[in-house]
Amino acid sequence: MAKKSVVARQRKREAMVAQYAEKRKALKAAGDLKALDELPKNASPVRLKNRCQLTGRPKGYMRYFGLGRVMFRDMALAGKIPGVTKASW
Repeated sequence: MAKKSVVARQRKREAMVAQYAEKRKALKAAGDLKALDELPKNASPVRLKNRCQLTGRPKGYMRYFGLGRVMFRDMALAGKIPGVTKASW
C-alpha cells in the first residue's frame, strides 16, 4: 500500500483539477497564457497520476477497472468484479 501522505496528495490534486477545470478551459479558449500561468501548478490535469482506488499503488494500474493488478486479481478470484472469470480453455 502506498503511503497515506502520497494518496492524500493525489486526492488533493484531483479536487484542485476539478475546481479549476472551467476556469482553465475558458482561459485556454481565450488564449490568455499569462493568466493560465498564474493558476496553481496542481490545478493542471497533467500532474495527476493513475493510482489504484483501494491501495494507491501507482504501477500495474488497469484503467478500465480503476484498480492495481494485485487488487484486481484478488477481487476477480473472489468473484467481486462482475463478468470477470479466470480463463480456461
